[in-house]
Amino acid sequence: MKRKGTTPVASVQNDEIRDVIIVGSGPAGYTSAIYTARANLSPLVIAGSVTAGGELMNTTDVENFPGFPEGIMGPDLMDNLQKQAERFGAEILFDDVTNVDLSGDIKKVTINDGTVYNAYSVIISTGSAYRELGLADEKRLSGKGVSWCATCDGFFFRDQQIAVVGGGDSAMEEALFLTKFASKVFVVHRRSELRASKIMADRALAHEKIEFVWDSEVVGIDGDPKVTGLRVKNRHTNDETTLDVTGVFVAIGNDPRTDLIKDQLELTPEGTIAVDGRSSQTSLKGVFAAGDVIDSKYRQAITAAGSGCAAAIDVEHYLADLKTPAQAAN
Repeated sequence: MKRKGTTPVASVQNDEIRDVIIVGSGPAGYTSAIYTARANLSPLVIAGSVTAGGELMNTTDVENFPGFPEGIMGPDLMDNLQKQAERFGAEILFDDVTNVDLSGDIKKVTINDGTVYNAYSVIISTGSAYRELGLADEKRLSGKGVSWCATCDGFFFRDQQIAVVGGGDSAMEEALFLTKFASKVFVVHRRSELRASKIMADRALAHEKIEFVWDSEVVGIDGDPKVTGLRVKNRHTNDETTLDVTGVFVAIGNDPRTDLIKDQLELTPEGTIAVDGRSSQTSLKGVFAAGDVIDSKYRQAITAAGSGCAAAIDVEHYLADLKTPAQAAN
C-alpha cells in the first residue's frame, strides 16, 4: 500500500483540537474516514505503522466484497479505501498509538514518538487478531493455503481435501461451511471431545464429509509455494502423521485489539468494546467504536465497513450537538 497523505509529526501543533481522530484503519477505519471527511470533519486516521489496512493486507483474493464481480486483492481493496478517504480530505498518519486518554471532553491520543493529538471525538477501529498456531510455516503459507476465515476463502478449495484446526463452535461452523466446497474436511483437535455446543458438535460429528483427528496437535505445515500437507502428532502416542490437504483453516479463536482502551471503556463478556444497541457509542461520551473490535460474530470486511459508516454518522451527530451557535455559523 502506498503511504500517501502522511503528515510529518513535527508540523502538527499539539494545541490543535481536531473534530475526530480515528485509531486504526482497515475497512471500518477507512470507511469512517470517508464519511467523516465528506462531512467536512477533517479526520486524522492513525493507521498504524505495521498493521495499516488490517487483516485484509494478508489476504489474496477477496470475492465477497460488493462491487467487485471479478474479485479484488485484499491490499488493493485497502489501497482503494485509503485513496477514497484521502480524496475527501482525510489525513492518514502511518504511526502507532501508544496511549489514549478518553476521560475528558478533549480526548488525547499519543503516538510512538510522544506527540499528543487532541480531538473532540475518537473512533476506535483497531480490529481483532486471529489466534495463530505459532508455527514458522503458518506465516510463510498465509494466503497460500493457510487461512483464518472459511467464508472468505472456502470457495477456493472446491473438491479438495482441507483441514480445520480447533474444537469450539467457531471451528465447527468453519468445518460445516467448508463441506459446501471441499471433498473432505479433517478436524484436528487437541482433546478427545469437542468444546463446541452440543448442537454444533452433533452436526459436525454426523456430517459424512467431516473426519475428526482426536488428541492431536499440529506440528508442521508442508508445501512450497502452496500447502500440500498438514503434519499432526498424537498427544498420547507421539505418533506423527501427515494429512493430505491443500488448505488449513485455523479456528482457535480471535482476540479484539483492546489493549489501548480496556481500562477506560466497558467491554462485553466476549472481550469486544461494548456499544449502545446498534449504535457505535461506547461507555464514554465522545468515544465511538467500529469494526471487528465490537464484533465477535460476523467479522467480515463488509460488516466492518458498515459499522464504520455508522460510527462516522454518530460522530457527526455528536459534534453537531456540541457546537455553539457561533461555531455553527462558521
